[in-house]
Amino acid sequence: MNALAEELNRILADTCAGRLLSDSGARMYFPKGILSQSAEATEKAHRFNATIGMAFDHGEPMVLDAVKAHLPLLSRREAVAYAPTAGVNALREAWRSELLKKNPSLAKLKFSLPVVVPGLTAGISYLADLFVSAGDPVVVADMFWPNYRLIMEERKGARLSSYPFFNGAGGFNVDGLEAAARRAAEGRGKAVVILNYPNNPTGYTPTLVEADAIKAALIRVAESGIDLLVVSDDAYFGLQYEEGILRESLFARFADAHPRILAAKVDGPTKEDYVWGFRGGFVTFASVGMDDHTYNALVRKLMGVIRSSISNSAAPTQYILLKAMTDPGFEVQKAQFRAILEGRYKRVKKFLAANTWPTGFLPLPFNSGYFMCFQCQGFSAEALRLKLLEEQGIGTISIQDTWLRVAFSSVEEDEVDELFTMIFEAAQSMTGS
Repeated sequence: MNALAEELNRILADTCAGRLLSDSGARMYFPKGILSQSAEATEKAHRFNATIGMAFDHGEPMVLDAVKAHLPLLSRREAVAYAPTAGVNALREAWRSELLKKNPSLAKLKFSLPVVVPGLTAGISYLADLFVSAGDPVVVADMFWPNYRLIMEERKGARLSSYPFFNGAGGFNVDGLEAAARRAAEGRGKAVVILNYPNNPTGYTPTLVEADAIKAALIRVAESGIDLLVVSDDAYFGLQYEEGILRESLFARFADAHPRILAAKVDGPTKEDYVWGFRGGFVTFASVGMDDHTYNALVRKLMGVIRSSISNSAAPTQYILLKAMTDPGFEVQKAQFRAILEGRYKRVKKFLAANTWPTGFLPLPFNSGYFMCFQCQGFSAEALRLKLLEEQGIGTISIQDTWLRVAFSSVEEDEVDELFTMIFEAAQSMTGS
């Protein structure tokens, strides 16, 4: 094993982060190579800097006019220069400030400086590189984002260990989560749990009571001697439409929950700031007993994963986001878009309340995000999807041939009734009642 990896492992040895590392995570380090030497040169090479592999002209990166013309508000460096491996530092600091604003419970807690990754998918994948080995179970609810399977099972050789998302009362299944976490840790002494709220595909966010129960349940697991990585996948953060449901990230609850719990937050501007194609995200860590020294070691391991895969995230989107976040209209414009989505959500709720549901076609609880789901009982969700697509020209998503996901986020509010009427008619034809 490389000496730099061994050094980081020694720093992390007495933390749950160190105990949770996968085989590849234990081997990972950030090399003292070209990038670190270039960083030193940037600071100290006051005469000539002949380190980094970029072409300069009179002290500025070369950039084609045909390219720069489309990025008029960015400097040459912002437009085409490499970003640091962990991301543009000013953006990392700005996102940290945003985390504190959105999650007041973090105010007095110590957590790592967010690291920039090329999208939330990459964030989940990089956490898998650090903490998931072949054969490991990864705990998810049975209604999960399908890319978890591709990342965990196909890329890492792990396996998803699921539990029913909803309990018999139509709320979040806290007991199922706790039992699944205990099963996953059997014989290993550790487990990885992914929590995704607002959830894709259900559009459900736990209530405040359920959020407290989730925290208490996983603390009980930790107190039994099990190390837990609790991943908060916050792709749809901030899109809650009802009172009494969780507004902060569960990351804020787990950041200081227990010395055997490492909390990891994966979030970003993709949905929060309506920049889906920017492919930008952040990974942030928190755990009781960790300090700047241990956080730095863990971040350097994450930087090693980034360096060994894409080297660094794209600079232009980072600088555009940073500038947008300081724009006086930024929050006002976000609030306007959020209000549009909430209007569509309420229109769906109103339709469901006013109409009789087809036999065997049950709308599941939802209160947030982009989506809602129907459970198909007695017929195939995939067959219904194909019927809607081929006969009505309506696109929906079937999941595990059991659930039909409808994204109200992409449908105009005044078209909601027409869409759902056609979906109901197609579902009714599947059973003839």
